[in-house]
Amino acid sequence: MRPALLLYCQHSVGLGHLARSLALAEALARRFDVTLLSGGAMPEGVSAPAGVELVALPPLGMRSDGKLVSRDDRHSVDDAFALRRAALLAALQRTRPAGLVIEMFPFGRKKFAAELVPLLEAAHALGPARPVVACSLRDILVGRGERQVEYDERACLAANRHFDAILLHADPRLARLEESFRPRTPLRVPVHYTGFVVPAGSVAPATRREGVVVSAGGGIVGGPLMRAALDAHRWLWPALAVPTTLVAGPFLPADEWRHLERVAARAEGLRLVRSVPNLRETLAGAAASVSQCGYNTALDLVRSGVPALVVPYYAEGEDEQLRRARRLEDLGALRVLEPDRLDGPALAAGIRETLRFRPQPAGLRLDGASETAELLTHLVSVRTGVAAA
Repeated sequence: MRPALLLYCQHSVGLGHLARSLALAEALARRFDVTLLSGGAMPEGVSAPAGVELVALPPLGMRSDGKLVSRDDRHSVDDAFALRRAALLAALQRTRPAGLVIEMFPFGRKKFAAELVPLLEAAHALGPARPVVACSLRDILVGRGERQVEYDERACLAANRHFDAILLHADPRLARLEESFRPRTPLRVPVHYTGFVVPAGSVAPATRREGVVVSAGGGIVGGPLMRAALDAHRWLWPALAVPTTLVAGPFLPADEWRHLERVAARAEGLRLVRSVPNLRETLAGAAASVSQCGYNTALDLVRSGVPALVVPYYAEGEDEQLRRARRLEDLGALRVLEPDRLDGPALAAGIRETLRFRPQPAGLRLDGASETAELLTHLVSVRTGVAAA
């Protein structure tokens, strides 16, 4: 009998956290009986990997202004939290896992502490039979401005209290934890660099690249990029006759989507879709990509080898995408248009230059999913003496 493992994921704005957790679940399922505890709205057509049990918690998410909202009209936020806490504790008691992996918390997900702290405390209350508790963490943390030190200090104290390991899904040549995490108290929890986590499989190199693909991840904050791309296409189509595909994202607000539909219906050489089954495959056949620079999108760009222009999402304190973009630009992997310069003419000029750009191989470690499974197998065997299959 294989050991059980619980994997908690909360995607609140985009789809990056969900995509990374699904890739991890698929790799972990080769060694553990995995239960994925998913706290965000599940997009149409997305499902858990084979052999992974999905527990869909009442979905919560974040509006573009940062307000926490229920994605299910039947529940208020408070009611959703009550149901979620009960479901998390029930899953812990039912599975008695050898491993408990929490995505982002306590380095993020502060608004979900009301359900995660009880889960962690219940896990520790299992005593000698308690699971190995690990944090699944992306490469670069969100900046907190003037609140940075206090936020980092709270996160460090919580990590030292509740966690056995930090699994940092990055290549240390591109990003290190101490660059975006500086608490006053030393972090006592071991940090393991797993390499970047990407979905399994590969895409054959394209024999011919055509058109520009503009994408905005989940789409909830993609409106400005989509509107600028519409204007850029108006400038570029008469001069270059290069077709453009807009991949709006499943969470693009309804009013933004309706605006895109109205404009696209009248525009020659413009195609509009909500989402694509596999963005990396779409990019592999494109002459150029325009996108934001979230974790998964950045890795799709690196793996596909498409000439890429990124306009990182940026808000006060939200500089994670900008820092990732600049580091990849330094490697010659892509080009960056600063977000405060985003408009139609600037984007059109950037696309012209990107069509002539030849990206350099980044040489990053992309084995994060399998390495995470190896690390957790080792940590579980050390604690329990039972090796995962």
